[in-house]
Amino acid sequence: MSDVGWGSFAPLTRALIKERDLRRVIEIGGGANPSFPPEEVRALDLDYTLLDISQAELDKAPPGYKTVCADIASPELQLNGEHDFAFSHMLAEHVRDGETFHRNVWRLLRPGGYALHFFPTLWAPPFVVNRMLPERAADRLLRWISPGRDRYRQAKFPAYYDWCRGPTQAQIRRFERIGFSVESYDGYYGHHRYYRRFPPLHKLHLRWSRYLSRHPQPDLTSFAMVLLRKT
Repeated sequence: MSDVGWGSFAPLTRALIKERDLRRVIEIGGGANPSFPPEEVRALDLDYTLLDISQAELDKAPPGYKTVCADIASPELQLNGEHDFAFSHMLAEHVRDGETFHRNVWRLLRPGGYALHFFPTLWAPPFVVNRMLPERAADRLLRWISPGRDRYRQAKFPAYYDWCRGPTQAQIRRFERIGFSVESYDGYYGHHRYYRRFPPLHKLHLRWSRYLSRHPQPDLTSFAMVLLRKT
């Protein structure tokens, strides 16, 4: 179920850093909400960088971070391949060009470095709707579904879902062609908060998600998490 994926991302990120001694870390799209608070960065003795396309979002982050304002999907991105670990959480869907995104992540890493990404996937119905609607309409719909959402800390950005798929063989080959080995690739089912205003549909969706969790179908995931290693 998707709550397993959401709940396991942070522990896996920290376990990788500690167990594999990954010190030079770059968070892609961390912006206003870095995954590691400053005190944890210091406690783990990390060389920690936040990379985000928006300087306005970086300015919302607490003070004390090394920051880079850049487009991770730009063919002209100029960063040395010196990082042990690059990761993103709910960022990949906002990138127009998934291939360039992952090629640039590959370039950011030293040989043997790791990348970890958690992202929503097509063809889950809410994300198909988000992709098809005009951005203003999608924003209104999200505010109606999640009225308590903090629009300052959790701003909505356009989503494209390029290369955002479950663990299909075609998607695995894409990563391997770039030069990654796929260490793990997990798909998760369910996106329950989008159905809470429709109780009968919500109940049906829960049953369907539980079924898919027992009988996985890579093309029907709602979220995925992939761990890659630069070969």
